[in-house]
Amino acid sequence: MTTRTATARYSGFGKAGKGQLTSQSGVLDATPYSFNTRFGDEKGTNPEELIAASHAGCFTMALSFALAGAGYEEGTLETKAAVKLEQDGAGFKVTRSDLTLNAHVPGIDPDRFRDLAFEAKENCPISKLLNAEVTLSHTLT
Repeated sequence: MTTRTATARYSGFGKAGKGQLTSQSGVLDATPYSFNTRFGDEKGTNPEELIAASHAGCFTMALSFALAGAGYEEGTLETKAAVKLEQDGAGFKVTRSDLTLNAHVPGIDPDRFRDLAFEAKENCPISKLLNAEVTLSHTLT
């Protein structure tokens, strides 16, 4: 079992509040987040961006291991995750994460690749975590 941690600190409340996120690894180190980094264009991060990064990374790594397990050693995978936040009554809800994959895997049958990619989408831990629709489109060269 692996446990990873992160800490959020928020000073002030509502739109006037300002926060900082720090991760166990130090990749995030008092990284700013606030209403304006979430809904505006202020420099910093936000929960949806971090979920998108987590989902893209998790799916891509899961597919990488599936390809290695199927005997493929060379290639590249690049995934973009677009996480959608929508109003849900008085609050908000993450309703979907759309994965867009560009892959180069020499010698793989396109149907085999598709099967491995969709299996990785269904089984990566972040896909399983999300209570949202998860889609995948892909290009294989």
